[in-house]
Amino acid sequence: MNNHTDRLSERQKRVRMRRLRRRMILCAPPVLLALVIGFLIFRPRSPVLTAEELGLPDWVTVDLLPVNEWSRPGTPLDAVNGIVVHYVGNPGTTAAQNHSYFENLATTHETKASSNFLIGLDGEVLLNVPPDEVAFCSNERNNDTLSIECCHPGADGAFTDETYDSLVRLVAFLCDAYDLSREDIIRHYDITGKQCPLYFVEHPDAWDAFLDDVEAYEAPSEEA
Repeated sequence: MNNHTDRLSERQKRVRMRRLRRRMILCAPPVLLALVIGFLIFRPRSPVLTAEELGLPDWVTVDLLPVNEWSRPGTPLDAVNGIVVHYVGNPGTTAAQNHSYFENLATTHETKASSNFLIGLDGEVLLNVPPDEVAFCSNERNNDTLSIECCHPGADGAFTDETYDSLVRLVAFLCDAYDLSREDIIRHYDITGKQCPLYFVEHPDAWDAFLDDVEAYEAPSEEA
């Protein structure tokens, strides 16, 4: 009787083990698929580069903010998986004025704000925060994107031709340097729903045209 019970117990164990193996086999493909998808979504696709490694063109003026917890924390970027386009909050202000605002936050402690790049009304491009450091601009994407703030003359948020042309040129340069694609260029709006950059949010066709211009951009021979 005991032998029979023992044999029955062994058979039950084997049956359970076979069922467990089948479940593991059936579950393996979705688990593996999830791992692959997670890797593709969250893996750092582009290396973090210093300004020297990036090889900034001469039309970018390096005017770094002092290291401070309010506008340039000195925190290393995890990766560069995208470029985020913004517009400044005050129409008619210059690149120099917005740079000074970021710099003065170290004293005023008004808020935490900055951007990696800042484009002025005349198309001038400033580097505020090194491309291998976090800027306080894009919320939860601060750690894996580069941010660009753009000045604008009016309440509608439309950029001047000079600002627009510099934005196209800068974004094309960064996409080439980091091997980024059209899908990696986003608006602040695409992260948080904030109406920023306002004109590109209210005119999605203009945003699509901007992306087309970035893809079509060819640097002049002296920049190549």
